[in-house]
Amino acid sequence: MTLSQKVNMALAYKGMSQAALARAVDMSPANFNKRLRTGKFSQEELEKIAAALGGEYVFGFNFPDGTKI
Repeated sequence: MTLSQKVNMALAYKGMSQAALARAVDMSPANFNKRLRTGKFSQEELEKIAAALGGEYVFGFNFPDGTKI
């Protein structure tokens, strides 16, 4: 599973749009979408994304209810 697929699955799980997530991590929606297509995020950015989604990033997204993506 690609990083982009994981982010999109986490977005679907949380019911959040890409644009809302982009704003939550201080990126423009266009820049976030571009980065998502290429799958190029730093570890720090992935941690911010996970936090904005209410989870944590440890080579994937982990949520308090035990769901892992």
